Amino acid sequence: MGRIMANSSNSGERIVANNKKAFHDYFILEKLEAGISLLGTEVKSIREGRINLKDSYAMIKGGEPYLLNCHISPYSHGNRENHDPTRERKLLLHHKEIRKLIGKSQEKGLTLVPLRVYLKRGRFKVEIGVARGKKIYDKRETERRKEADREAQAAMRRRR
Repeated sequence: MGRIMANSSNSGERIVANNKKAFHDYFILEKLEAGISLLGTEVKSIREGRINLKDSYAMIKGGEPYLLNCHISPYSHGNRENHDPTRERKLLLHHKEIRKLIGKSQEKGLTLVPLRVYLKRGRFKVEIGVARGKKIYDKRETERRKEADREAQAAMRRRR
């Protein structure tokens, strides 16, 4: 079926893509689920697992949220009518959520970052995070904490 990263059987979701770099580069303050407006060949390509969120971000343009720089590879069985891989894709949210995002995105130092793309009840959803950038020393501290947790887990396993 492609490069499907994980199965979340308890909630009926199938994760298609994760943005691991977002968790490394940002503190995620808040998460929000959004629908995404896709073309037919994009849907088929995502089902094959050919989506990359690495350098993508979300932005409010003209009062509407858009996902930018998200790379969805052209569909393998497509023809010349295939989609542009990095086109702007509209995010589908309620007006109340859009107003909330506008307020958050205008705060200094906050940005909107896609965290994952998943299939939920037959529809592709994007989890958007309101994020604040990490400094280099924050990244080092996070890395130290993860390493300490790994060592503690390994010690617990050896102890058993």
